[in-house]
Amino acid sequence: MADSAASFDRLGATVPSCPVVVSVPHGGRDYPAAMLAAIRAPVLALRPLEDRHVDTLARAAHHDEAMLIQRVPRAWIDLNRSEQERDPLLDDGVNPKHQSAPSLKLRSGLGLVPRRVGAVDEIWRGRLRATDVTARIINDYRPYHAAVAAALRAARARFGCAVLVDLHSMPPLGVPGEAAQIVFGDRFGRSAAARFVARIEAEATAAGIGHALNTPYAGGHILDAHGAPARGLHAVQIEIDRRLYLDDAFDQPGAGLAATAALLRRMFAALADEALAGRSAIAAE
Repeated sequence: MADSAASFDRLGATVPSCPVVVSVPHGGRDYPAAMLAAIRAPVLALRPLEDRHVDTLARAAHHDEAMLIQRVPRAWIDLNRSEQERDPLLDDGVNPKHQSAPSLKLRSGLGLVPRRVGAVDEIWRGRLRATDVTARIINDYRPYHAAVAAALRAARARFGCAVLVDLHSMPPLGVPGEAAQIVFGDRFGRSAAARFVARIEAEATAAGIGHALNTPYAGGHILDAHGAPARGLHAVQIEIDRRLYLDDAFDQPGAGLAATAALLRRMFAALADEALAGRSAIAAE
């Protein structure tokens, strides 16, 4: 269901019935009127920033997990960046003297508010006022992260541990059968216990889908912010090749959507099973 005061939808019961929480931060396609008035690029040119219809895929895979789906687009604000990754070339609210060394993403124009994308050198007509960017952080960014954190805490309180799946989609990495079509990320082992990654890797293998771990996508800020294995909070990123669920134009859901959603559904179930099995093992000791 949608919260009228929030820019995201939350699916699943408030009292968790599953230790898995799903985050879908880059599927938003609701471009605010204020953004349409402020950009110089056509909306179609911003499509590369979207994880196109990954929200549709997530809804098709949903069962009883808490699921957070952002509705506003990544071009408005990127939930998978730190609040500190504000672009000094775009954002009047940045004081370079107080900013740490910029990340590669920020230097590439893909900070908290993206400045450029693909062949579009400048998304915005002009610089953004500090108050406008701060408003996006307060109204869109922080509520999403707070909802993810609350869902994880509730799941851990009930089941002893919680597992966050941060769901994304990616352009093809190469020829099917030769290149991975699913990339799992766990921040090189820092955001989740290896047993969780092993379970979802096994599901991909059983489905005959080539997969990789942490290359070229290891996960980003969402995993850093919410993954804390030592505290029973595990977080993994799943990147899905868009060929698996979109049409040939990479625009609309395609013939593979149902099969890909069923695979995701099995992955969510495997993670839940592993979380509950781990709790049972601890209780038996």
